[in-house]
Amino acid sequence: MILSTMNDLPGYEVTEVLGETFGITVRSRHLGSQIGAAFKSIVGGELKGMTKMLQESRAEAQERLVTEAAKGADAILAMRIDANEVADGYQEICAYGTAVKVRKLPSAT
Repeated sequence: MILSTMNDLPGYEVTEVLGETFGITVRSRHLGSQIGAAFKSIVGGELKGMTKMLQESRAEAQERLVTEAAKGADAILAMRIDANEVADGYQEICAYGTAVKVRKLPSAT
């Protein structure tokens, strides 16, 4: 699966647009990271537990995006990631883009 944040794909022609596709995950912080984040907010600095959770969530949402698009697409164009707090302590991560079929263009000589 080709995954691109661009609207087009150099060297390829889009032959069919299959439509929007997305992958989503919602995660909650565990009590330990919430307590750690509260203490860290007093002194400042990176919340490493939260950073790790968001990296894992982003990877999971992107994997779900690719799995969904693989049902017929060759590529996903204009891929984006959004993150929102759904409720206190719950983080939603959504990866989305346009599922397309592509054809590799002949190389120019």
